[in-house]
Amino acid sequence: MADDDDLAALHEQVALASSAAVSASDLDLAFQLQVSEAIQASLRTNSNPSSSSASAAAASSSFQSAPAFESSDVAYALAVHAADLARAEEDRRDAQSCRAIHAQAVTSVRVAAHDAIFARELAAIPEGQWARDGDNFECPLDPSRPLFRVFFKGLSSKGIVGPRDRDPGVAVLALALCNHQGNVVLRIQKPVEASVGGRMTLEVMALAEGLQAALGLGIQSIRIVTDYRVLHNHLLGIWRPTQKKLADMVDQVLSLRKKFEQCEILLVERRQLDYVMKLARESIDSQLAKAIAVNAGMEMRENCAICLEDTDVSKIHVVEGCAHRFCFSCMKEHVKVKLLHGMLPACPQDGCTKQLTVEGSKVFLSPRLLGIMVQRIREGQIPPAQKIYCPYPKCSALMSLSEVIQPMQESSSKYTVADAATLRKCVKCRGSFCIICNVPWHDRMTCSDYKRMHPHAHSEDAKLENLAERRLWRKCVKCSHIIELAEGCYHMTCHLRVRLRILLHLWE
Repeated sequence: MADDDDLAALHEQVALASSAAVSASDLDLAFQLQVSEAIQASLRTNSNPSSSSASAAAASSSFQSAPAFESSDVAYALAVHAADLARAEEDRRDAQSCRAIHAQAVTSVRVAAHDAIFARELAAIPEGQWARDGDNFECPLDPSRPLFRVFFKGLSSKGIVGPRDRDPGVAVLALALCNHQGNVVLRIQKPVEASVGGRMTLEVMALAEGLQAALGLGIQSIRIVTDYRVLHNHLLGIWRPTQKKLADMVDQVLSLRKKFEQCEILLVERRQLDYVMKLARESIDSQLAKAIAVNAGMEMRENCAICLEDTDVSKIHVVEGCAHRFCFSCMKEHVKVKLLHGMLPACPQDGCTKQLTVEGSKVFLSPRLLGIMVQRIREGQIPPAQKIYCPYPKCSALMSLSEVIQPMQESSSKYTVADAATLRKCVKCRGSFCIICNVPWHDRMTCSDYKRMHPHAHSEDAKLENLAERRLWRKCVKCSHIIELAEGCYHMTCHLRVRLRILLHLWE
């Protein structure tokens, strides 16, 4: 480009010099004509014609010689400029030829390197895969967009961290982004929760991390390198995950893949991923060393995220499944409030829905709260339409409709066949009760007669009806259950009808 600019400037200088020479020649000619006319006029008035003629001839010769000298200088300058122009053009042609030879050499080297890398990748393909998909392998050479390779690995530790068997392990994501020359341009080591899933989940997470990193760097052409055949088949659409969460993660990776102009997938042997495997192991060793150091007493105190107090690490509880850590005191208060409000306690971390277990909560809960927690878990396992409590105050055991004892199954002649529809026995105290009225068994009396004679079977029923009347609570016309409209529509579903359907199904 610089040679072309110099050549254009040289052409412009030659044109200016030619114009200047023409202009000077015209001016000299005009001056010469004016002087000649003046001499002729002077000679006409002079008396000595011979001397005048001689003088005029001398003057004319002098004026004619001057332009000759000037014309020779202009011609010399033009010859010099022409020679410079010829040399500049020759230099420009030589430079163009050198650039063409250099570009051809660079292309030859790039093609040779590409062929060597592709040959190594083909040699690493297993025989079975080559026999099945050998005709489909290709590696196009795009000189304008070099191909980057994404190496990734998700790895988890199966070992136990710390002295308590409920402490979780650790998991990491490792990835390396290499250019077409094999140099590492980006390296990432990222710890994750070990409870996120198995190998497939960790591999997909690592791949998604690598694709997002490549997009962040503005890379448009990549090659995904993996040694996991299951993931390879999922990415090619040969298989489809059965779990919804895993399927959503694979769909996210496929969406990221579509953002690249060129994206290839290559299945290789494990040894070709030694570098990212080393990165993953180093990260796991670091996480394990830190966790072991904490449990060994090198960091004896830890800050609780709820009370913000520094607490001894032996008084810190690690929630199973999510690894969130809180002190025993805060965990106890959290579980106590949830249990007293009739709810199953979950992890206190904001946004975490991991349910607490009885076994994991023994370390900070009292026996009384543990019993309530067992009861709440039991209640949560029984559908609302099948829950039933023993009507005897000293028992009050929780049962499901499928668990209560049917007396007709026992060898007893005390009860008739008509009693079988509503008569049941508690699985704990063996007391007989009516499953429709939910009261101790009313012998020789139908449910309608009992309700007519005892409108308030329990002393608290009258108080409840008064409260319902003040609060404008409504009662189902079929089963008399009281319902408060907090939100939703005005439609009510009778629980008695649901229970009767279940009873008929059990009786059949």
